Amino acid sequence: MTTLRARGGEDVSQDGASRPGRSPRAFGRSAGFAQRVCLLVVIAALIALFASLRGAFLDQQLVVFPMLRDIATLTVVGLAQLAVLSVGHMNLAVGRMAAFSAMFMGLAYQDWHLPLYAGLAVGLAAGAAIGALTGWIIAVTGVNSFVVTLAMDFALLGLVSLVYAQFATGAAFTAKPAGMEALRDYSMADLCAGNLCGSPAVPQLLLFTVVAMVLVGYLYSRTRQGRELLLVGSNITAAELSGIPTRRRVVTAHALSGTLAGLAGFMLAVASGSFTAGIGSEFMIPSFLGPVLGGTLLTGGVVSVVGTLLGTSLVQVIRQGLTTLGTGLENLNIYLGVILLVALSTDRIRTAVSTKRTVASS
Repeated sequence: MTTLRARGGEDVSQDGASRPGRSPRAFGRSAGFAQRVCLLVVIAALIALFASLRGAFLDQQLVVFPMLRDIATLTVVGLAQLAVLSVGHMNLAVGRMAAFSAMFMGLAYQDWHLPLYAGLAVGLAAGAAIGALTGWIIAVTGVNSFVVTLAMDFALLGLVSLVYAQFATGAAFTAKPAGMEALRDYSMADLCAGNLCGSPAVPQLLLFTVVAMVLVGYLYSRTRQGRELLLVGSNITAAELSGIPTRRRVVTAHALSGTLAGLAGFMLAVASGSFTAGIGSEFMIPSFLGPVLGGTLLTGGVVSVVGTLLGTSLVQVIRQGLTTLGTGLENLNIYLGVILLVALSTDRIRTAVSTKRTVASS
């Protein structure tokens, strides 16, 4: 007799009889909450440690502001990877999709003279289109997402380089629409409601991350499409038997990934002050570190939006703390590699435990 896992912690068999039990999703939620609390404690402890070793670590303008700006951008990168991880895929072209989207933004500002947010909309549309194309290729051909996105990464590398060589001045689009420099330099202290103002250490760019987190969180927790995406990642056969259009959901996940990659490309371009072909070249490892450290499963079916923020914050606190202490770039890369290895090992342990719980309760 075939058994399907139903919402609410019951096993529902084909004859309609139900058996109470604790679902893997419920286990995943409790384990995920504990993991997020642990991440928060570790982040707080590391901040206290680095601040005690080097007081400059708490300098609002020179350290905290740029660190939070990096966290804002890389959290969106993590959400871009989370979108495809939710269906059990991966996006190795996430950085190049960011560059592709930023390229259209640069063209929109320099040649089409569009205002800031109109150019952003053009770039997001470009990111959604290239992501949807990638998802469509995967869904139609059945080729593994690793292979398709790796091929797309190389294709976009050549395309973006050609466009910049043809249309950009000095390998960059340097046009700055009104509001771009303010968005780069302004903090929440520049936003006031009467006599109440925000902190000068928190960049306004963080607002884009908050909006992205709210929308992605709402998608996966409150909408049917979000639940279907998770079911596709959890068990694609069960999803097909349930009548879910699995190919369409794969395209949706990759389109969302491309859109978020485009937003991250915009945020990085704002922070750096120009649109270059190299945007997103360092997005690969951070795109996995944030979600996986935060509780998102590489095998699909479980995501954590808040966990992605915490995982990204942990990595950036470690990076900034070691940089403040004078650690060289080579050692930094070693430490980040170790963190990625720990994250992947943790993901494997969570998957194994969840599988054992599923077998035990069926």
